Amino acid sequence: MPRQERPGSDGEHLVQQRLGTTERADRFYGDQVLDHLNVRMQEFVARQEMFFLATADRHGECDATFRAGPQGFVQVLDARTLAYPEYRGNGVMASIGNLSENPRLGILMVDFTRDRIGLHVNGRARLVMDEEMRAHHPGLPVDPVPGRRAQLWVTVEVEEAYLHCAKHIPHLQKVPAQQRGARAWGTDDVKRKGGDFFGAAAESEQRPPFRRAERKNEHLRGGLHEDTDDPVYQGAAPVYGSDPTYGAGTVSAPPAGSASVGAPPAPGRDDFVEELNAEFLDRVERVLARAQPRRPAEDAPAFRGWFDDRRDG
Repeated sequence: MPRQERPGSDGEHLVQQRLGTTERADRFYGDQVLDHLNVRMQEFVARQEMFFLATADRHGECDATFRAGPQGFVQVLDARTLAYPEYRGNGVMASIGNLSENPRLGILMVDFTRDRIGLHVNGRARLVMDEEMRAHHPGLPVDPVPGRRAQLWVTVEVEEAYLHCAKHIPHLQKVPAQQRGARAWGTDDVKRKGGDFFGAAAESEQRPPFRRAERKNEHLRGGLHEDTDDPVYQGAAPVYGSDPTYGAGTVSAPPAGSASVGAPPAPGRDDFVEELNAEFLDRVERVLARAQPRRPAEDAPAFRGWFDDRRDG
């Protein structure tokens, strides 16, 4: 597989090379990684009731969270576009805040009960207000539960879609609704939301104020912006308030006087990024030099296909 056609990051390609897994990785890339959702993937998405979401802000600081809803709450708009609703939550808006600075996201859907398989979807997000979303997609369902009514939608332009193997996915069973009780969608009742389960609130008066660790060697993959306080951060996911368009590359107009979305870094920044990358890769090289590639005897038996019916335990 030519290098320019290989999915994944430069970092993972480097690690594959050092640990001797390039051939196995290329087989997975070639067999499993798509730039769209095929029919079976679309059917899988349409019946999911939850997924895990990963986002990062413009500094690369990450957040992982969980989304859930009735079956079909994630909408397949077409083979290259998903959409999911953002319900009323705790008001922090961590994921949406990250996407407003950095549109990249990763989604992992896992079917624990039926097929015991997972699906990764990586791509670029756009934020669309509910009324505008429905103007363009009038067939979207209107949920009767107030706590499950979308305040806005996140549309995802699919860039990578691939299997998460069944090997370590546990097989779970659903508890009947009458046993688990009604879900408290949209509630502000502290106890129904889980209370102070981890005791953080009880410790609030004794602990020192929250302090973020000093940021060092950030933006190793580029995306630097001369004015990091600029609300129109380079590459950020635009919020559509009127006439949203879902075509690739569409962006909202920046406020007057601000830097335009996609503007190149200021002079001299490229050299700075290259210097940071060189330092980072040097550390990676030193770590990988001490790593030992897996010997063939440690690998699994002969390849039997990605959908081998055998299951662990």
